[in-house]
Amino acid sequence: MTGKLRPLAALAMVALIGAGCSNAPAGSGGTAAGPGGGSSAAAGNTAREQAVKFSECMRDNGVRDFPDPDASGELTIDGVANDSSVNPDTAAFKQAAGACKDLQPAGFTGHKRNATEQKTALEFARCVRDNGVKDFPDPTPDGPLIDTNRIPSAAGNGGMSRLNAATKACGHLIADLLRGQ
Repeated sequence: MTGKLRPLAALAMVALIGAGCSNAPAGSGGTAAGPGGGSSAAAGNTAREQAVKFSECMRDNGVRDFPDPDASGELTIDGVANDSSVNPDTAAFKQAAGACKDLQPAGFTGHKRNATEQKTALEFARCVRDNGVKDFPDPTPDGPLIDTNRIPSAAGNGGMSRLNAATKACGHLIADLLRGQ
């Protein structure tokens, strides 16, 4: 792998950590937010069609900048929080998410890390801070490992380069976290 691709591969692994698992059984049509979620109307749709309907519902319910899923149909709260201007901590987002719960795609909310995974996530955060991103926050057990909305320096000049370099330097911890899942 070339030196230019390593930071991207590390960030891709980080995205998988935060969003790759769902509490919903495969093919259940349920949501990670609870059992039995997902409506019968949504059950017959492909994953991408359901994610598009969820995005439309979120926009119709006040989150006008809510993005559409990617071409594969993947739509996760981590992706929304990190790749758009949408803030999932706002009252408007929470209200819209409640209104659109029956359309929520499986895996949207990710999963909660167990105690061992959370310990590793905290070690990763400490490592990233030690490698130059002083405002890198400790991740919550049910939040993304990296949330650029909570890293003010990432928006500054050279901030993403520092973040990429730090995550690359701490990649050994990401591998440990992936093995722990």
